[in-house]
Amino acid sequence: VQLQASGGGLVQAGGSLSVSCLGSGITLSTYVCGWFRQAPGKERELVAAINRSGDYAYYADSVKGRFTITRDNAKNTMYLQMNNLKPEDTAVYYCAAEGYSRGIVVDAHRYDYWGLGTQVTVSS
Repeated sequence: VQLQASGGGLVQAGGSLSVSCLGSGITLSTYVCGWFRQAPGKERELVAAINRSGDYAYYADSVKGRFTITRDNAKNTMYLQMNNLKPEDTAVYYCAAEGYSRGIVVDAHRYDYWGLGTQVTVSS
């Protein structure tokens, strides 16, 4: 099983980035998907999560209204669109998949599979 995240990079504050995560060896449609991030010296935190069918999403308060999580089960891929980025959004972003629940999972310890992460840097 592999989750491969891509699309990170460097952007100025106020800009946009989109990151994606392709699953291989796993059928993502049967998994809850989430995006987490970890900044230097800080704990990993949930940014957004989406249920199996893609019709319900959860967002951390810090990104609500700016970030959008989506999934394309036919492409076995999840996405995170990030708009109006702020310097405090700078972190390594990780995708993750949880195979038991049918709703939303916010606890990182419950996720079964993780991608290696992609760096997002927002300059001021």
